[in-house]
Amino acid sequence: MTLAAASHGFLTPSGVEIAFLLVGLVTLGAAVVTVTTRQLVHAALWLVVALGGTAVEYLLLTAEFIAWVQVLIYVGSVVVLLLFGLMLTKAPIGRSPDADSGNRWAAVAVAAASAAALVWVVVDAFRATWIELGTPQGTTETTGRSLFQYWVLPFEALSVLLLAALVGAIVLSRKGTDTAAGSDGGGTAPLPAPGAAAPSGAATAPGPALREGQR
Repeated sequence: MTLAAASHGFLTPSGVEIAFLLVGLVTLGAAVVTVTTRQLVHAALWLVVALGGTAVEYLLLTAEFIAWVQVLIYVGSVVVLLLFGLMLTKAPIGRSPDADSGNRWAAVAVAAASAAALVWVVVDAFRATWIELGTPQGTTETTGRSLFQYWVLPFEALSVLLLAALVGAIVLSRKGTDTAAGSDGGGTAPLPAPGAAAPSGAATAPGPALREGQR
């Protein structure tokens, strides 16, 4: 990183910076539509646009390795998993009222606070510094050295968090399955054991001896 030169500043952006800003606006718009649309399939498709825009941003920052990891893992795996989940759970194709929540304004407030905190952290960390894009910044060697030298603890903490989320999802899905099975079998009464007396008030069918006497 080098300090901003006198001939280069915010009022004289380069073509890469303009492209970065435009792609960022498209990505932001796609992310907003993803969380506001009431059609689940459309939300998944707009998520593809948002993740693809993020990959393009990595390419503009000369981080080719991270960009292709973004495409292969998130666009090629996570979104496909979401679409399969929508198909297997028979999610509605059209508008779904269940896709909306009454906590819309709380979500907007949390999103705005998170965005403000991220912008403040980035501006405070870099301020007037500029990253030279002439040399590759996101190669496999550079990314591996930075990840396993400076970010080992956050990487492992994120792994534990994802594992806990996976276990929680399995527990919640099993609980829903057990509840549904109990509600389906709750309407039928158990059969009495052989030789047990019938409950009072219950109609009993005439036995073989009674039917023979009536004849």
